[in-house]
Amino acid sequence: MACRRKESGVEEHPAPNLDAIPPSWAVILDCSYNGIVIINRSGVIVLYNEAARRLLRPEQESPVGLHFSDIMPGTWPDLKNVLETGIPQIGRRIALPQATIIANRNPIIMNGQVLGVISVFQDISEYEAIISELQGYKELNRELEAIFESSHDGLYITDGNADTIRVNSAYERITGLLRKDVIGRNMRELVNEKVFDHSVTLAVLDQGKQVTIMQTIKGNTQVMVTGTPIFDERGKVALVVTNVRDMTMLNELRSQLEESRRISSRYYKSLLELQQVEHALQDLVVKSFAMSQVVQKAVKVAGVDTSVLISGESGVGKSMLARIIHLMSSRKECPFVKINCGAIPESLMESELFGYKKGAFTGASPEGKAGLIEAAHKGTVFLDEVGDLTLAMQVKLLQVIEEKSFTRVGGTRPTSVDVRIIAATNRDLRELVRQGRFREDLYYRLHVIPIHVPPLRERREDIAALVTNVMEKFRHSHALRKRMEPEVLDHLMRYDFPGNVRELINLVERMIVMSEGPVISSTDLPGELRETAHGDADPYKDGLSLKEAVAVAEARIISAAVRRCGGMSGAARALCVHPTTLWRKMVRLGLYGKNAG
Repeated sequence: MACRRKESGVEEHPAPNLDAIPPSWAVILDCSYNGIVIINRSGVIVLYNEAARRLLRPEQESPVGLHFSDIMPGTWPDLKNVLETGIPQIGRRIALPQATIIANRNPIIMNGQVLGVISVFQDISEYEAIISELQGYKELNRELEAIFESSHDGLYITDGNADTIRVNSAYERITGLLRKDVIGRNMRELVNEKVFDHSVTLAVLDQGKQVTIMQTIKGNTQVMVTGTPIFDERGKVALVVTNVRDMTMLNELRSQLEESRRISSRYYKSLLELQQVEHALQDLVVKSFAMSQVVQKAVKVAGVDTSVLISGESGVGKSMLARIIHLMSSRKECPFVKINCGAIPESLMESELFGYKKGAFTGASPEGKAGLIEAAHKGTVFLDEVGDLTLAMQVKLLQVIEEKSFTRVGGTRPTSVDVRIIAATNRDLRELVRQGRFREDLYYRLHVIPIHVPPLRERREDIAALVTNVMEKFRHSHALRKRMEPEVLDHLMRYDFPGNVRELINLVERMIVMSEGPVISSTDLPGELRETAHGDADPYKDGLSLKEAVAVAEARIISAAVRRCGGMSGAARALCVHPTTLWRKMVRLGLYGKNAG
């Protein structure tokens, strides 16, 4: 407001002269923190206190007596306007090189005359810095709020007294608790009310360090919470920030991961077993379904370190199957020791199997000797014809299986051994048990996983493949290129082979060696098979399955067509099949030789 001096009913006096301000006023005004400048009607400075000098002319002398336009020409128009109009200017912000000020310019009016202007101003640089800093804090607070709310994990904050001060939206989503239900509440009260089963906040306040626990909320929501203390300058816990993670999703992901691993493991195991089966089928030359089942069972048992009992007639391939089990097991890098229990004299059986100490008996080696079972340490022992073991040897073998140890002949201390036992027999061990010739406890120790290998007469599909395999091996090893007439294979397919695979291999090798010329004919058949070379026997009388009988009949028809037509091309035309189809059938039936057609 303008400075006026007029009292109602009092006579107005002449206006004072501003140029004659008493010096005492200047002393008083120097005590003001705000800058004060008074100019007369002409614009000449008549008073300039210390605060004004400090703000406007810190290094210059007092400008009293100078025109204001010489001091601050940029602001003179505003002051001139106040002098001319008598209208005050309030809160005018002025930016100076050394400071920013807020100025209030009021006219000095007396008796209706504007005698001058008094300008009072204050340095607001510090306030602006504070305002700027406050705005920065506000922006930072908005950013922190956005971060706090955007967290996927729940956040729960309490003060040093365990009073809840903040929670984020994720916490509400995960737990089902609303902010209004917990903010301002003490954690001890919430625990007492069974909202939480126990509190990580209280654990952090008690221990003074970060704590992680599993927490149940409202009795059914399980979460993992980690409480972290924040300390003040005195080292006391000022805040506890709790990170909350929903374990429901993690448990589901873990279950899905475990299920994926189980499926992958099953697929990998199945693939590995399939590859091993195919490899074993190639080694064993297996074509029949019955023998394929045997090999699949062997592949499965190879993966577990347990006893196996292989049964079957002599010559069916029990030894080869045992070796395949060993080669597909984890012991494949260690010895495979075959022991023919029926070929070792009874008097030497114990020393051969279990070894002896020096001087154990007359004629014993002075250094002693390790037995066959000890030689198979970490590997596999194959006991062929295990039914021929004596009862005494059966007792020692049972000790090896149960206790993984034995005692050498003449020894007193047991020797530890780690071996896998695979036994084989062509005898009925159960009948031997009933007769008291085989220990029942040993029988059940060996009979953990039984595998029965069927005789060749029960899997005639394998005969043609075995014949082809033997002839191919002879061709590579002895450079003997021979082929077999279909009639010969026909009679081989109908023969019972009491000696099984071993007899078939020996018979084919004999015909290859003894036959004259490049073709094996019916005349090369041994006497026991030659009798079947006359006439066409009815295959159904030979106990063949339908599949086997069809194979025999198909082989006969194809053989006759090839003979009658002079080759495979003519036979294909006569049988109304494509030559490639006929060739595949001949290969499958073992009828195709290098010189065929």
